[in-house]
Amino acid sequence: MENAIELAGVTRRFGTLTALDGIDLRVDPGTVVVVVGPSGCGKSTLLELVCGLQTADAGTVTAAPAVLMPQRDLLLPWMTALDNAALALRIAGRSRDEARDEARPLFTALGLGGFEDARPYELSGGMRQRVAFARTFLAGKPVLCLDEPFGALDAMTRSDMQTWLADALAQQPRTVLLVTHDVEEAAVLADRIVVLSPRPGRIVDEIDVAVARPRMAVDESVVAARRRALEAFA
Repeated sequence: MENAIELAGVTRRFGTLTALDGIDLRVDPGTVVVVVGPSGCGKSTLLELVCGLQTADAGTVTAAPAVLMPQRDLLLPWMTALDNAALALRIAGRSRDEARDEARPLFTALGLGGFEDARPYELSGGMRQRVAFARTFLAGKPVLCLDEPFGALDAMTRSDMQTWLADALAQQPRTVLLVTHDVEEAAVLADRIVVLSPRPGRIVDEIDVAVARPRMAVDESVVAARRRALEAFA
């Protein structure tokens, strides 16, 4: 397909409340689009529409197969961290040993080495979030919809994860639609930043970030993109 994701005139209502209004959005395969906007503007709803978990009240949504990483980690408490991460592989038909072997290298990459056999209750919130991210990445879908994927992490770990994601996408390209409240994170990660207005969510700006990843927050292009996104909120 020409676009990995395409929304045309999409509106989503919940009773008398309009969450999204007239969204036109196209995402090229292999690109990272980051959606920012104030709380309640429909960012999570947008991801669920792309993943087929909700249906638009008006307009059309077309997308390649997508997997959603929600804000809550939703780890299964009776499974080890490694088996939680490998769950999508098991569902796809891999044996337990195959799934574990494929998931294990991500634990080292994500700073989780040594915690493969831990249960979710034995992990910090940030570690649980990293396990959930590994599970999402291992699902193997061409489109990743990430809802505040690094929101539970401390600043240093968050920066490390941003760098890891950029490196991982360079090695295994995916189309990414990512929601964040952090405009700086958007500028560091995105090929394009989409800014939504307060509810009902409408696209008020789209900002191209034309510089190779990985990037530093102090890079001139990142600073300029962050400034423009913040101005769009005004």
